[in-house]
Parts: sequence; C-alpha cells; structure tokens
Amino acid sequence: MLQDILGDGGPGLFWLAVAIAVIFVLTRAIRVVPQSEKYVVAQFGKFKYELGPGLNFLVPFLQRVAHKVSVLERQLPNASQDAITSDNVLLVVETSVFYRVLEPGKTVYRIRDVDAAIATTVAGIVRAQIGKMELDEVQANRAALIAQIKTQVESAVDDWGIEVTRAEILDVGLDQATRDAMLQQLNAERERRAAVTRAEGERRSVELASDAELYAARQAAEARRVEADAEAYATGVVAEAIQKGGLEAVQYNIALEQVKSLSNIAQGAGNQTVIVPADAADAFGKAFQMLKGRS
Repeated sequence: MLQDILGDGGPGLFWLAVAIAVIFVLTRAIRVVPQSEKYVVAQFGKFKYELGPGLNFLVPFLQRVAHKVSVLERQLPNASQDAITSDNVLLVVETSVFYRVLEPGKTVYRIRDVDAAIATTVAGIVRAQIGKMELDEVQANRAALIAQIKTQVESAVDDWGIEVTRAEILDVGLDQATRDAMLQQLNAERERRAAVTRAEGERRSVELASDAELYAARQAAEARRVEADAEAYATGVVAEAIQKGGLEAVQYNIALEQVKSLSNIAQGAGNQTVIVPADAADAFGKAFQMLKGRS
C-alpha cells in the first residue's frame, strides 16, 4: 500500500519516508535542557515530571514539554508599603526580595503570577512584624527584622516550589509630622547636653578654684609652721647657750652687738654726729673686762 502511495519511486522513496518519520519521532523524544532551565513534562495534560539540565528522553506523542522555567535567581521590583508601629507611627517601608525556582512543577501548577504573589506576601509580613515593634526598635533592630521577614516569607512560599534567597529592607521613611516631632526632640536633646556640659564646666572651674585656695592656705600654714619651728629652734639654741655660758656670755654678746651698731652708724654717709648712749662707757667697760677675763 505504501508503495502505491509513493507511486513509481520504488524502494528509495520508501526508505526516505521511513528516515523522515524516524527523525520526526526522535525530535519529539529527545530534549536537551540548558543548565539555567528546567522543563515541565505533561502527559495527557497532567504533570508528569521535570527534566533537568542535559540530554533527556520523552515518550513521543504521549508526553510533551509544557513549560520551560528558568532556575536563575530573580529579583522582584522594589516595593513600598505603609506600616504602623505599635506606638502609632506611620512608616513607609521599601523592600527588595530575591528568589529562585527549585520545583517548577509546583510553581507553574499552583500559582499563576509568582512575582505578584511573593510581593503581596512580603507586604503582609512586613506590616505584621512592624506592627509588633516600636519605632526605636525598628531603627535599632533592622537586621533582626529582615531575618524574621525572610524566614516567614520562606515558609509562606514553600508550597510554590520557591526558595527565597534574600530579603532586604532598603529604606524606612517617616511621615512629615513624625519627622518634625523627632527634629524637635533632637534639638531639645542637644540643648540639654549643651546645658549639662556648661554646668559641668562651671562646677569643675569652682572645684579647681577651691583646690587652688586650699593649696595656697596649706602652703601658707606650712610656711608659718616652718617659721615657728625656726623661731623655736633659735630660742632653744639661745636658751641652751645661756644655760651653758651663763648670764655673762649673754651680756658679752649684747655688748658686742651694741658696739657693732654704733660702728655702723658712724660709718654712714653724711653722718657728722655720732650718738653715744649714756651707758655706752659701761658697755665698753663690761666688754673689755670680759675679754680680759677670757684671755
């Protein structure tokens, strides 16, 4: 019958037709999958299995490649959503999410728009997490907040065959009223610190002045004590000398001092008159007798 269809071409045309049929079947059965993709195979419209990178074979006419899915990491467009903290501060949070497809069969048969689904999930989780925190906690614990958001997003998208590789909070914005209030608070805090600094400086100045006065008083007292000790020492020496040399030695010293004083007065410039005390002769006599007695 095939020869009747082919006509007078003979066996050559027959084998040509067979070769063409074999090639057609092979093209339907063989699939080469790139490294960056996975193929989803359907049989009679139902998911059968996935084809990984490399050379793969299908059952011709029964199985077909229904979807070609990239497994490269993807980034969702940056999204902004409003969130209210537990202390009723309105924030505008900008987020970014990176993910990749691990099981294309789940991704293509369980979710229609995976990017929109992930974005909606992230927005809900961000609002829920920030609603549990105060503004200061959001600013101070951003790393912990990102970790919580990533963990919850991973759990939510697990049924879609997706792995969330990274979630980032790019910016946390404040409404204008909150910004004005925070600016006033910041200025008040700066003024308070300046006042404290000035007060500390004044207190330190007073302390240093008091320390200086106390030091001066101590030095003056020490000087008076040293002077008193010197006077007491001199008095003790004189008393000891009197005790050892007797009254005559004292009178001898006094007489010598009187003689020295008179001599100094006489040698003064412009002095034409020498004043001699009434008892000067007695003093000279006593001194001469003492010198004579010592010799």
